[in-house]
Amino acid sequence: MRDRFALFFFKLISRLPLIWGRAVGAVAGGLMWLFCGREAKTTMTNLALCFPHMSKAERCAFARKSLRETAKTAAEAGAIWHHSWDWLQQYILEVKGEELLRERLAEGRGLLVLAPHHGNWEVVGLYLASIAPLTAMYQPLKNPCVDAMVLKGRSKANTTMAPTNRRGVMMLFKALQSGTIVGVLPDQVPDREAASGVAPFFGQPALTIGLIHGLIQRTGCAVVSVFAERIPGGFRMRVLDVDEAIYSADENTSLAGLNASVERCVEFSPEQYQWEYKRFRRLPAPYPKHY
Repeated sequence: MRDRFALFFFKLISRLPLIWGRAVGAVAGGLMWLFCGREAKTTMTNLALCFPHMSKAERCAFARKSLRETAKTAAEAGAIWHHSWDWLQQYILEVKGEELLRERLAEGRGLLVLAPHHGNWEVVGLYLASIAPLTAMYQPLKNPCVDAMVLKGRSKANTTMAPTNRRGVMMLFKALQSGTIVGVLPDQVPDREAASGVAPFFGQPALTIGLIHGLIQRTGCAVVSVFAERIPGGFRMRVLDVDEAIYSADENTSLAGLNASVERCVEFSPEQYQWEYKRFRRLPAPYPKHY
């Protein structure tokens, strides 16, 4: 029943104008704060870790805004999954830094795009695929009904979804070697068995995916960060250069550069980052458990 309701909700909200969907998300985010559930508690924990200079009142106000923004992202996702790039284009009101993306892509060594959980990352995939063939990793969701909908929504023209296994990693290598775009969510907590290391993120130790370092070292690809910032009436696409440390042959240095690149994105609109995600979990001993 829960799976069917989730599917019905996303299909229903996909039919609403974007501004109405955002309004529904804002209400849902407000309720998450009001009922002080897991999302609210995790957000407050993360803010206390990353912004220790904030007072409790400031953190509460920030968390309330953040939960609303995250719920807006979820509400917008339904519409994005059910529509094409032609529909989405009307909501891309501004693009900053696209010349950098095109310059890096024109170098012909493959372009690795970091798309953090900031703004609306569902927009980023369609935007990138409008420029060049895109290969992106996809981790199945626990809800099978929603999983099928999301996979279909992301597997649109010019986009290939790669599974989160060895075959998928090889697909990413081949895409970069062919000079096209590979999209990766750089701020997911990797599984314990996955290649990873600990690097600072907003001053806190965070288990960080090692795949990106491996892709860079083995292919010599270029790297940029891209996110879709939510603004009134639509989105502002931002393409940013990454921290140079990400290209280092030393893995620890590279991982620190990766997280610094994500921080650079977040600093544009901090409340639009997915702070309710347990970013500091799975840390090995002797690091503390925060959740």
